[in-house]
Amino acid sequence: MTLKDYNAFCRALAATSHVVQWGGSHVWKVGGKVFAIAGGENKAVSVTFKVSDIAYEMLQDQPGLRPAPYLASRGMKWIQHFAKPGLSDPELRDYIRQSYLIVSQGLSKKKRIEFGLPNCGPTEL
Repeated sequence: MTLKDYNAFCRALAATSHVVQWGGSHVWKVGGKVFAIAGGENKAVSVTFKVSDIAYEMLQDQPGLRPAPYLASRGMKWIQHFAKPGLSDPELRDYIRQSYLIVSQGLSKKKRIEFGLPNCGPTEL
């Protein structure tokens, strides 16, 4: 996935905002909360995303994936896709979408209504 593809995918999700911060990282948020971070050159992009406890256990030791630097060391369940083989583009999009859902469902009901987010499970978006 290129940086352009990453940004286009995240932009298409409802109620998202984008900021470039932390030394040039492309940070995507829903309701003001981070759900995905990408950095690097267009052909060597690393993508960091939030995952469930089960996904964290499954992904953390896979080639091209690792617990996200800084975030995972703080006990948070974030994975970084940083090298090949890693995840295929469709798999990476699925994990970014799941991260978006995890973060959006963590928002208060009032915030979800304010941002026009559905109150639904991961399979409904």
